[in-house]
Parts: sequence; C-alpha cells; structure tokens
Amino acid sequence: MNMKTRTPYIAVRQPLSRRRFLQGAGVAMSLPFLDAMYARTARAASAAAANAKPRRMLGICNNLGLRPDLFFPTSAGRDYVASPYLELLAAHRNDFTVISGVSHPNVDGGHPADISFLTAAPHPASSSFRNTISIDQYIAERIGTLTRFPSLTLSVNGAARSLSWTGAGVAIPPEERARDVFDQLFLQGTPEQIEAQIHRLDTGRSILDAVAEQAKELQRDVGAGDRTRLEQYFTSVRDLENRLQESRAWERKPKPVVSTPAPGELNNAAQYMDKVKAMYDLARLAFETDSTRAITLMLNSVATPVITLPGETITDSYHNLSHHGKTDEKLGQLKVLDEWHMKMLAKLFSDLKAVNEGGEPLLDRTMILYGSNLGDANAHSTVNLPTLFAGGGFRHGQHLAFDQGQNYPLPNLFVSMLQRMGLEEDKFASSTGTMRGLEMA
Repeated sequence: MNMKTRTPYIAVRQPLSRRRFLQGAGVAMSLPFLDAMYARTARAASAAAANAKPRRMLGICNNLGLRPDLFFPTSAGRDYVASPYLELLAAHRNDFTVISGVSHPNVDGGHPADISFLTAAPHPASSSFRNTISIDQYIAERIGTLTRFPSLTLSVNGAARSLSWTGAGVAIPPEERARDVFDQLFLQGTPEQIEAQIHRLDTGRSILDAVAEQAKELQRDVGAGDRTRLEQYFTSVRDLENRLQESRAWERKPKPVVSTPAPGELNNAAQYMDKVKAMYDLARLAFETDSTRAITLMLNSVATPVITLPGETITDSYHNLSHHGKTDEKLGQLKVLDEWHMKMLAKLFSDLKAVNEGGEPLLDRTMILYGSNLGDANAHSTVNLPTLFAGGGFRHGQHLAFDQGQNYPLPNLFVSMLQRMGLEEDKFASSTGTMRGLEMA
C-alpha cells in the first residue's frame, strides 16, 4: 500500500510585503513589516502548554444549520426544557451548553458565511473580502509543535470549502477521505519515505537560512527603524526554523498503534452520514492518541445530494430540503436529517467520555463547538446561530439565551476557548471579552 506522505501543516502569519523580495533556492520571500509578529508570545504559550494537561478543540460547522423551531429551547437557564432535538442528547445534558441569540458581528451573505465560521471575518460575500486567521490555526501557531500534527482540517463533501484559514487569509485545503486521514495518523511510512520527508523539511530550513543571510545584508543600508524591523524578521525566521526542526523530530518517532480498523472507502456523496461518523471517529482517535489538539470539520451540506439512510426515505437534496418554503414534506425530511446529526453527536460524546486520560474522561479535556453559519437556511439568515458547546471542563447543563434581536458576539466564546487552552488571550476577531455565563468547572 502506498502511503501519502505529507508535511504537518505549520501555520505562520504572512505580513505585508515591502518593495523587495529575497531569493533563496528558487523561492522568493517578501521582506515584511514585522511589528506585530507573534513569535515571542507563541514560544511562551507553547512552553506553558507543554507543562499543562492536554486541552483540545473540535470545531464543527454544518453549513445548512438546523431547524431553529426544533433546536432551541423555549426556556433559559439550568432548568430549561429540552427541545425535541436536544432530547436526543438527554444522556449528556450536563456535558453541553446550548446557546441562542448569538452571531458573528457583520458576518453576512448567507451561504458564503461558512468560511467565516471560525474566523468571524466580516462581509464574506464582498468582492473585497479577505479572510483572517481561524481559531484552530491561532491555537496551532502557539502549541502545534507539542503534537505530531499542529492541526487537522477535515470536511465531508467539502468541494474545497474550509473552516481553517491562516493569518494571511489563505484557506487550508481540507481532507475529505477518511482513509487517507487514518493513514496519515497511524500508518508508519517506510524508511525511505521518512528520510524523504526529513529531506523536504531540511530543504525548507535551508531556504530560510538563505533569505535570512540576504536580509542581514540590508542592515547596512537602512535606518534605525528598519533595522529594528529586520531584527524582528530574523527572530520570526528563526522561530519558524525551530518549528521545522521540531516537525523533523516527529518524523522518526513511531506513530501510535490503534486497534480500530481503518475506515472503508466512502466515495459516494450520498453516504453523507457515514462520512460524518467516520470523521467523528477519526477526531476521537486523533485526540485519544494526542496526535493533534485542534481539528476543524466542515459538513458541506450545500454540496450534498439526496442522502441515502437506512430505514428512511429522502427524496430531495440537502440544500433543497433546507430551503423548504415551510412545506410539510420537506420539513419532515429535514427533521430526519437533523435528528441523525444529533444522534451522531450523542455517540461522539459517549465515545469521548468512555476514554480515560489522566483520571478524567477525554470529553472533559475536549471542547466541541457544533454550529452553523446560518441561523435559518430557509431565509439565508446569519443571526441567532444554532450553537452547541460541549466538554472541555466547563460548567454545562444550561441554556445561555441572549437577545435574539440584538445578538451577542459568538467570538466571545472563542476567547473563552483560547483561555481554556491555556493561552492568555483576551481578544479574538470581533469579541468583546469572554462569553458571559460560561464558567470553567
């Protein structure tokens, strides 16, 4: 069997270019303004995280959302009456918080808003839109070298739509084939493949060395301000070299051995729910083996045709069902799909709770954000987003109900998540603080 060898994704911020390019081994790198580079804080955060218990995040976006009338409870607080969908998660009521009345400020545009789900970058449908860093990559930049893979970017029926974005606003192509992801995580390469990968990493380091030497020559011809920026540049280049070196070290470490068989081939887009389950299983395995601590999963329901489900009759595509026009037949079939999602989430929660790590259930160390860029797909609404936040060591078992007319910023939840990861951050995108009413256990 041939194994696809990949370099673990290493996230770096791409700053503004200056009027000059540095050349090294056939590669051109722009000389940047580096006042806001994160290198020193990233190293400090990584050191702190290395000494703490592992914390993880899984961000899931179903880009057609859920029927709001069946998802949101009608009462708030810890004594809320579960909605029909949340009844399917009743066994885990104390393991999650349901949140209503939240959205990303200025994130509009209907379907295109899915690429802003984990970035909160405004106006994604605009012709001048430029995305910003997603929360998983923000985490990967700071603690990604603690694991073999700084992050995993996954999708179901992806059509190249990604939840993960670099600081330069570049999408990270998602992995769609569960078998390929399994092989990357657990299939050990041949000695020749390992050495080839190490050579690629070494080549990357030599390129950085080359451009750094050229950049130093510029110091003789620039003023004090530019010399300071160049020093920052050298620091950032050296930081990237260090992270490449850490990635190199992982190549010769044996991959974890798991008893779970590799997933079967799921090549038919109509096998949507089977694909979702396979990705949930992979996320659990990746966390259980501490192969990564940040995973995103785009459930691209828009690109999903008529779904085949055992014992169910679905007659229209997922997209058409979500734009139901309030017809009973479409609403009924959409309810079936939504209920499957809730049941699979319940299974994921159960599987994570069944794994013990350091005397705690793995779910208590894993934050799961399940939601959508659409509050009501039928109306292309991007307000009152259905949001379920589970695990991670928070005091759950509640419905946080914010003003549905004047939505509360969902990025506040991202700040709470970053702090739970051990990162001393008080701002992310359009946040105004941590999420009100959400407390750590």
